[in-house]
Amino acid sequence: MSASSAPRRATLSVVAREAGVSTSTASVVFSGKTKVSDATRDRVLAAAAALGYTGPDPMAASLRRGRSGIVAVVLEGQLRAAFLDPVTIPMMDGLTDGIASLGAGVLLLRDDPADDDISALTTAPVDAAVLIGCSGRTRESLDVLRSRGLPVVVIEGDAGEGIPRITLDNREAAAEIARHVRELGHTDVSVVTLPLDSARTRGPVTAEMVERATVEVTVDRLAGVRDVYPAAPALAASASSIDEGVIAGREILTDPASRPTAVIAQSDLLAAGVIRAAEELGLRVPEDLSVAGFDGIRVDGIGDHVLTTMVQPAVEKGRAAGEQIARMLRGEPATSLHFTSRFRAGSTTAAPAN
Repeated sequence: MSASSAPRRATLSVVAREAGVSTSTASVVFSGKTKVSDATRDRVLAAAAALGYTGPDPMAASLRRGRSGIVAVVLEGQLRAAFLDPVTIPMMDGLTDGIASLGAGVLLLRDDPADDDISALTTAPVDAAVLIGCSGRTRESLDVLRSRGLPVVVIEGDAGEGIPRITLDNREAAAEIARHVRELGHTDVSVVTLPLDSARTRGPVTAEMVERATVEVTVDRLAGVRDVYPAAPALAASASSIDEGVIAGREILTDPASRPTAVIAQSDLLAAGVIRAAEELGLRVPEDLSVAGFDGIRVDGIGDHVLTTMVQPAVEKGRAAGEQIARMLRGEPATSLHFTSRFRAGSTTAAPAN
């Protein structure tokens, strides 16, 4: 069948004519905003069923409102990797809960340099956007969205003046866990960091790398540890994953002459990888090595260990971002919100061996 001969979608006016009522009466039946008699309602619904009419066209309704009913969420890196992250998943749950009052859907985009989603943002039919992080690459997304005049909220990133932010006490929380390690008596501590920029370079962290870093979370968590241990060496991972933690752990722990007595990792997944690397080398945690993480997620594959960590409110962060988007789309002012993490002592840290 050619496009020209394809059956056309039945319209509300055709249904109304078939039912012998006005178009406005038929509209009321489908919207439910005003009560009509049962007889009229049954007649309209019978006509609609006979014509194959399922209800008002949502696209047409969106056009009348001047909105698409879609909120974009821009994530850093591969979407597949993002949804393997146990922090992203609850944060997205909270975000969708926060925009539930809008009845809006979510469009997931990424800011990977090899991807074309930046150009997609110039034409994507979205009403608003949430940026998770605000690296150099993500700022390109922000520029596009601001040029379109769309409401934007940033989770854990500095998007500049006028953009509502959902922030976490990364520096203060990292300093708290470092103080816990120091109070146990550790003086020789190493740090495993999250990526410093979109290049995700793995290896020793230099002062120049920190100066050029574009990932605020990484910089703040490292600064928090160094508030307590100013000379603590750091090794950057290329992602927040157990595999990356294993790689970093082997690098830090293999040589007994330079081996620290404690490792502070910037995520629980990295910490779990360090624990695995330690056990590969015959080290006992926490008797021979203390390991602390950050996030407060459930981590599989570390046996009976309960990770010492900082528990962050991931769901609440996402919900707050969604609620601020909803406020802006209702024409209300949005605000920036700050969340704090909670220390959780586990079984992976102890006093250093004599």
